[in-house]
Amino acid sequence: MSFNFFNLTSNFCNLASNFCNRLSPCLRLSMVIVVFLTLVGCDVERRKSDAELGLNPQQAAGRKLYDNYCDRCHEPYSSRGKKGPSLKGVFKRQYLSLSGLPANDDRMTDIVKYGRSKMEGFGQVMTDQQIKDLIAYLHTL
Repeated sequence: MSFNFFNLTSNFCNLASNFCNRLSPCLRLSMVIVVFLTLVGCDVERRKSDAELGLNPQQAAGRKLYDNYCDRCHEPYSSRGKKGPSLKGVFKRQYLSLSGLPANDDRMTDIVKYGRSKMEGFGQVMTDQQIKDLIAYLHTL
């Protein structure tokens, strides 16, 4: 008995066609919409490595801290679906977007340590060096 790829493919296509013909038009349309939204609606891109981003060891350590503590509320590049504002370009502005406080290392260090408004402080969780590492990473966004 020999293997015939063409027959196997043809049989699979017939089965799929029969299955789709049995589905209601509404269900078929729903399936098409779900597939379409999945393919088109995704704006996910591959996460770049520390080396690809050109991070030094301090910034790479800060990135790990960001992933562990900040990412759940702050996207590094957008604010879609998150509680807090995006931190992209936070140090490129003169003032912080929500509070109007100066966007500098001292102010950001205080916010990370003690919290602000709805944000909890991380002074009991992070060391001073870890906060410096985090601030160094935030400068790269």
